[in-house]
Amino acid sequence: MKKIFAYFKPYKGRTALGPLFKLLEATFELLVPFVVAAIVDNGLGLAVNGKYHADKGYIVHACLLLGAFGLLGFGFAVAAQYFSARVATGVSAGVRKDLFKKMQTLSYKDVDKMGEATMLTRMTSDVDKMQTGINLFLRLFLRSPFIVFGAMICAYIIDPSSFGVFAATIAVLAIVVYAVMLICMPLYKKAQDKLDKVLLSTRENLGGARVIRAFCQEDKEREIFNERNDAQNRSSKFVGAIAAITNPLTFVLINAAIIWLLWVGAIRVDGGALSQGKVIALYNLMGQILIELIKLANLIVTVAKAAASASRIEHVLEMQPSIEITSDEGTEAHDDEQFIVFENVSARYNDGGDEALENISFSVRRGETLGVIGGTGSGKTTLVNLIPHFYDVSGGQVRVGGKDVRAASMQEYLRERVGVVPQKARLFKGTIRENLLWGKADATDEELFIALKLAQASEVVAGKGGLDAEVEQGGKNFSGGQKQRLTIARALVRKPEILILDDSSSALDYATDAELRKDIKTLQTTTIIVSQRASSVQHADKIVVLDDGKAVGIGTHEELLDSCEVYREIYRSQYVDEREGGVQA
Repeated sequence: MKKIFAYFKPYKGRTALGPLFKLLEATFELLVPFVVAAIVDNGLGLAVNGKYHADKGYIVHACLLLGAFGLLGFGFAVAAQYFSARVATGVSAGVRKDLFKKMQTLSYKDVDKMGEATMLTRMTSDVDKMQTGINLFLRLFLRSPFIVFGAMICAYIIDPSSFGVFAATIAVLAIVVYAVMLICMPLYKKAQDKLDKVLLSTRENLGGARVIRAFCQEDKEREIFNERNDAQNRSSKFVGAIAAITNPLTFVLINAAIIWLLWVGAIRVDGGALSQGKVIALYNLMGQILIELIKLANLIVTVAKAAASASRIEHVLEMQPSIEITSDEGTEAHDDEQFIVFENVSARYNDGGDEALENISFSVRRGETLGVIGGTGSGKTTLVNLIPHFYDVSGGQVRVGGKDVRAASMQEYLRERVGVVPQKARLFKGTIRENLLWGKADATDEELFIALKLAQASEVVAGKGGLDAEVEQGGKNFSGGQKQRLTIARALVRKPEILILDDSSSALDYATDAELRKDIKTLQTTTIIVSQRASSVQHADKIVVLDDGKAVGIGTHEELLDSCEVYREIYRSQYVDEREGGVQA
């Protein structure tokens, strides 16, 4: 929990003031039974001829004193709540900020391993539970024990003979509460883990609603969701049932102690060793203990949830990106004629898993166009993701400009000078202009329109009403082809030295795709085109053909037609043999 505690540093003063004001409130609360005892013993007087001779002046002054205690206690309680809430919200805001920052530093591999649903749970449910726990903890972690042990000391001052009743009751309750806490903490963590799976089902169903309905899989998805939801429900109910025992058990023990206390007190009053007012004071003190122990029990349940959530959050904050960054001192710069070099490169997604790429070697000159083609799952996206160092190689080396992409000095270079258009086009809520400026923050309108023209997206912007047209979340007010062209324009605004198009024209028609490739060819940039269309890569300077993670062919279109069976099969599946008078499929 050390990482979480570090977030309290900016709020040291407020962290101390919250519990301090609660202690002041509790002090006045402990004084109330003494005043009540004095009213009974001194203010009401004794019965004479069946009538009480009360000292009204004494009672009025005592009641005014009780009112003053109440007002002061209220003021201290409000102050304590204010400072505790400020600390809780401030710490939570800092944690959320760093969680978001940490998630942005994680590699693709880390994100894949953790999963989006888990990340969302950490940012929302876990942080909210931690915030509630901090707020309640600061208000009660000193107040409740202070009241409990303070009441025990007050009871000793009032009647030392009754001290044993208080001590025994508190000892038994402490054992009960501690046992519940030990049992509940790991169970709450398991319940939160099951919540991740419920959120995963929800996210998948919301994102894939059209696909689910198209394949009539609603019933199956409902079964999966219900199974995960029931598992989470059973887990929560089980730990909730254990936690729920605390309050009734506390009531039983305290009420038993009150009966014991009244029995002992009545005997001592009858013997003249104890006054009636003092018995009432002892009863009030035991009532205070009851209330505070119920609060303490609820606090422990809440803090147990918060601690489980904080532990999960801390796990993310302690994660180190799995991407390997090497120092420049230990990295040799190669005097390569080629701009991009893959040297015996292998890669895998999971440690110990199968190789996604195996022993790949090729090179690309500056300004050339490289085509990457292959069947589904052949490793095309994995290959191009190694260039900007989104994934690490498991063997071999990837060099750009003669230097290993893992070198520390290459990280900023790769992020700033490589333009990537991912397989899945994604736009962000805002305007078209704001989305395009991701490529270059200070780009002029002229630069934006040049990029849009190159990406065949000028008519898209014109049709939507200009650069300041609204983009809804996920770009859902744009078609697949429109989103692809805008994401290509976003990459082109940067004027990248390396442009990676990862199957980014799959939603475009052949004519638009051909025009796009023709315009990109005019740029002074090294372009990597990933596609399943032979037409998209056949004019590239070099084509790499992948099959099951292996490079089964490297060369030009004509060379591969002669030498690579896999490429011929892909080409022929998309084209009819011209000798038979066919046309492009």
